[in-house]
Amino acid sequence: MSDVSKSIKFYSGEDIPLELHKVRIVQKLHLVPVERRLEALYEAGFNTFRLDTKDVFLDMLTDSGTNAMSDRQLGAMMIADDAYAGSQSFVRYQKAVEDVLGKKYLLPVHQGRAAENIISNAYVRKGSVVPMNYHFTTAMAHITQYGGRIEELLYDEAYVIRSRHPFKGNMNLEKLEECIKKHGASNIPFIRMEASTNLIGGQPFSIENLRAVHAIAGKYGIRLVLDASLLGENAWLVKQREEEFKNKSMGEIILEMTGMADLIYFSARKLSSSRGGGICTNNEKIFKELEPLVPLFEGFLTYGGMSVREIEAIAVGLYETLDEGMICQSPQFIEYLVNALDSKGVPVVTPAGVLGCHIDAMNICSHIPQTQYPAGAFAAAFYLISGVRGMERGSVSNQRDEYGNETYADMELLRLAIPRRVFTLSQIKYVEDRILWLYENRHLIGGLKFIYEPPVLRFFMGGLEPVDDWAQKLLAKFREDFGDSL
Repeated sequence: MSDVSKSIKFYSGEDIPLELHKVRIVQKLHLVPVERRLEALYEAGFNTFRLDTKDVFLDMLTDSGTNAMSDRQLGAMMIADDAYAGSQSFVRYQKAVEDVLGKKYLLPVHQGRAAENIISNAYVRKGSVVPMNYHFTTAMAHITQYGGRIEELLYDEAYVIRSRHPFKGNMNLEKLEECIKKHGASNIPFIRMEASTNLIGGQPFSIENLRAVHAIAGKYGIRLVLDASLLGENAWLVKQREEEFKNKSMGEIILEMTGMADLIYFSARKLSSSRGGGICTNNEKIFKELEPLVPLFEGFLTYGGMSVREIEAIAVGLYETLDEGMICQSPQFIEYLVNALDSKGVPVVTPAGVLGCHIDAMNICSHIPQTQYPAGAFAAAFYLISGVRGMERGSVSNQRDEYGNETYADMELLRLAIPRRVFTLSQIKYVEDRILWLYENRHLIGGLKFIYEPPVLRFFMGGLEPVDDWAQKLLAKFREDFGDSL
């Protein structure tokens, strides 16, 4: 395992991240002309999720299933056991979960939201309240589908875009106590902690905070559920930012975190750079409560809707999560881009978190009301002038309340995901250059309105259109400044 941190210095004095891997298989990229990009936006309903990758240059939509797998993972896929039941691939997966996450009971599922469905089906009832450090879109959708609702319990610092607080994903302990006393422990099926808080800038929580949440959960007899999808990166930031753990190994930090959770679920698309997911616990009662739902929703108990080849890749990927040299690459690239934009005055979420660089569209597009979805508009505008596909993390990603009223997000962010070991530094610098240009021309960006709105998870499939001809004006300015450049 590599022993990294910030130990590599350049004689020139430059502070740039150094890749600790070499690239041996490549995929060709295409950068289509800006005129085609505008056509593609209209075809996609100004929703970056609906863009075809033939029109995308750098795909920064998500890190889910887009992280680069290692040579060891790809090799492991060749030894998969195709048995429907009793597969040895599952045995290896189970062993990896026990070694890395410290949990002996494993239920395989095809991805993280499948785990959310099973957990919500088992425990959430009408009137249930689930406290969490912040919601994730699919977690909230499943909880509300089964009649529950969420309460987001963060400290005020979490909502400050430009901050130096190292753990903005911490749960507010006072609010957690108040929530339990107000609703009663019997109405709270579980407390959910997300590593790391996706929708407020990929911000981590500290182990000190997790210990306190664990103590409160134990005091009231409430299950503590950990969404471990970005556990590796959260653990790496704990190592960087929490004094007690600066000399601890990744394995020690991860086991410290997982040891406090009654129930863990994860998307392997994030946690182990493969595709799939899992639910795990050391509590046999919890295991037995969830076990019947896996064959019902996913598949048999030794594959859970996944290819056994993916299961082999997950097992290897879990062990690689212990490699600091692998885990640190994405956070360091994110930090580089965040610091570069911040130094030029572009409003970004600081300190740099995990998953991606989060740009404050609410501030940049302050002339666009939230009713016209500034983060969605900024995401579309950035694709238009760069060919880079990011993701709206704002009010489009929210859902309407039970009466059909719009609910507006606390933040309007453009998330530029930086998957593990996928992009080069020159590509990151291209992103920086195009964001700087768009920031200087932000007054040209206009709002959006829905023309097709699904009732659930509308940000995946919804269609929008510009409220006026701002996209054409932005294209014209691009051509004026860049000439015939792509």
